[in-house]
Amino acid sequence: EQSVMNNESSPLVSLSSNGVKSPKAKRSSVRLVAAGAACFICIGLVVQGVLHHSAKKPVPITQQEPVVEQIYRPYCESYGRTTARIIQTSLTQPSQQWNPLPCYSTNPENGLFTRPKKAVVDEYQVPDAVLQVDFDTFAIENRSVKILGFGGAFTEAAALNYHSLSKVGRDTVMELFFGKSGLGYSIGRVHINSCDFSVKSYNFDNTDGDFELHDFDMNLTHDVQSGMVDMMQNAQHTYAKAWNNESIKMYASPWSPPPWMKAPTPDDPKDALHAENMTNSAKVCLRDGVGPDSKYAQVWALYFSKFITAYAKKGIPMWAITIQNEPEFAAPWEACAYKTNTERDFLANHLGPQLRKSHPDLKIFIFDHNKDHAPTWIRALLNSSAAEYVDGTAIHWYAGGMDRLLDGTVGAPNMHRVLSELDAAGHMEEHIILGSEACHCPYTGYAGGDIKVAWARAERYAHSILSDLAAGSNAWVEWNLILDAKGGPNHLGNLCDTTLLAVPDRALNSTEPQFQPFEKNTEKFGRVVGSESTPEELNALGFPAKFLNAGVVVQPMYYYMGHISRHVRPGSTAVKGLVDSGAGRTFRPPGQAFAGGGINDLARNGIELTVWPCEGSTRQVFKLNKHEQLEVSGHDWLGKPTKSCIGKSMDPSFKGLLLGICNRTMDKAGEYEVVPVANDTVDYVNIRIKNGPKRHKCLAIQELKNGGGAYGLRGGSQVVLGNCSDSSAQWTISHETGEISSLYFEEGEVCMTTGWPFLQMGAFLTPNGDTDRTMVILNEAAEGANYIIRNKQDIILTGVIPAHSIQTVILDN
Repeated sequence: EQSVMNNESSPLVSLSSNGVKSPKAKRSSVRLVAAGAACFICIGLVVQGVLHHSAKKPVPITQQEPVVEQIYRPYCESYGRTTARIIQTSLTQPSQQWNPLPCYSTNPENGLFTRPKKAVVDEYQVPDAVLQVDFDTFAIENRSVKILGFGGAFTEAAALNYHSLSKVGRDTVMELFFGKSGLGYSIGRVHINSCDFSVKSYNFDNTDGDFELHDFDMNLTHDVQSGMVDMMQNAQHTYAKAWNNESIKMYASPWSPPPWMKAPTPDDPKDALHAENMTNSAKVCLRDGVGPDSKYAQVWALYFSKFITAYAKKGIPMWAITIQNEPEFAAPWEACAYKTNTERDFLANHLGPQLRKSHPDLKIFIFDHNKDHAPTWIRALLNSSAAEYVDGTAIHWYAGGMDRLLDGTVGAPNMHRVLSELDAAGHMEEHIILGSEACHCPYTGYAGGDIKVAWARAERYAHSILSDLAAGSNAWVEWNLILDAKGGPNHLGNLCDTTLLAVPDRALNSTEPQFQPFEKNTEKFGRVVGSESTPEELNALGFPAKFLNAGVVVQPMYYYMGHISRHVRPGSTAVKGLVDSGAGRTFRPPGQAFAGGGINDLARNGIELTVWPCEGSTRQVFKLNKHEQLEVSGHDWLGKPTKSCIGKSMDPSFKGLLLGICNRTMDKAGEYEVVPVANDTVDYVNIRIKNGPKRHKCLAIQELKNGGGAYGLRGGSQVVLGNCSDSSAQWTISHETGEISSLYFEEGEVCMTTGWPFLQMGAFLTPNGDTDRTMVILNEAAEGANYIIRNKQDIILTGVIPAHSIQTVILDN
């Protein structure tokens, strides 16, 4: 075998098959960019008014490229018996959230459009994305549990901020979250004892040796005085009034037991009998372990029961608990560390029996941590004596580590492994997957003052929700419901963002200071830029002035969340659906060689390498540099240039290849050679690793578990190091477009992708929504996109989505 390139200076030799498909099943087709040949210029393409008239838009060009005119579909049209409504929020018109758009019927029987018309794919110069849906096929078979809804956490920080507002402000918050005109949140979370989003550590029984918990504060004095209980009671009332007397599903999660129940931590003196504080944790958190005879494990289980009973007496019944928030992290704030075997034994020996006896209807969720290790925990606990007590698994969206721009980006293939583990353990039908915590850190979009960052955070929310629901998740819950302008209070200074912010100083006729006494981090991260803007300026950026007058900042994340939570109501089910391409590429019109969509913000160390239908965007562009590394480039949300290379070994937790550091001295990036594969029909190649632990292995596609859920196998299967002789390792490459594509799947072509494509979707049966069928379309690109919605073989709608936009499509009939 001989490499087809000089590894120092020659560009990749084009081996494109020019669209020729393999005569055999599971073949592949690919393209790759010449070193130094790709020049990317990102020009945000504003698509305002495209629903009302046809408009021609010039695409970004380089001096080497001809001008290609882009023509967008003039408006939405529905076909056959289908009629539709579209609701849109777009960075092109940030002050018009949840904006209804016209969608005309081409069926004269509907009386909305007198001219019958047949839908034509790619009838404009800009190719159509094909949103392929099957409303008759569930995303996940053999699952009886439906989507339970969406929600947020009633932390002490949330309650303090809520009560810093006037009655008008508090009523506004309740309606925004739980009312009919708001998000319709149906799930709530509360912490057992304090968490980092408390003013200081607290618990309800600090008497050492009180194994019967005689001193447990059944009045929950702290949670009453902080306003947490009142906030939850008001939320329950608002939700019941708006949603036919239904109740919010509340679940409770502990961060730490009282110190006297905990083993000494690394922060404590060597001769300490127990922990002095609730912060940090020993490797085995509880004082005498979790064995059958552990007095401290037994009293900690009783503590759960007392807490649940006390809240029920306040009119706030608990639907579920999680055993421990983030058990793998001995955090600098309140923490209690477990491993799989210690959480298993605590549940089997103590917590399970106690709660089944005192609260038999309460659901118990394991894990409550990140996606990287979720399959491992499920396998360990569901194949043990603790399995009889397990009702579900709680999963956070964080990436772990210090790069907060990775939060919400990784772990989608592991979500499919979660369902596969459930199936193997015989728990597929009833086991609940709860997305139990998500937020952006640090700081808030309002405080930072950059609308692009605030919008990117909103897009990440929507992507994560759609991805999780596609993989079989039943709910998605954000962290704090409401925080202050900086993202606090947090007694460790761990300031974070959320959908609503309390700014009582901005309310009409307010005499409140900028920061309340509970916020001790007034200088952290600098000034609050949003507070220096007028209501008119903020309104134009997508922070509505009408809510500022009540002392509430409503951020773009709120509206993106609402595109899903308001319409995909409890009882909904995800169905099969994937964004595909027509004859061309959605973001690369015919005659244009360079990729579109804007600069790639997922060209970042730690991003998973996947395959998706080819869309012609920068998220699917690679080049082989002079060191024979496969390199991607882009920028982050702040505009800082980024460059990453495909790694040389697979990640042990995510089971696939990640992007990593290109620096050769760090020895993290793979060095690859392109080797021709003998074939009489197509010029396939292997992309073979030269320097990794698995030398003589090649880049290959690893199919998703769980059948790929709603998106199917073409929607995010991983790129791994595999057998070079397998058809999953056969690619075609081309320097012209920068793509690496494959025909491995019989259903169609896929391209190697950094993370996921710009254009995404979710499709749902929504019996409790506005209609029985709902779709959500998300465009993270800096350019608009034409699309066609096809249910099985029937085109039911055509439309366009502008740059950086989200649409909810409500389908009738």
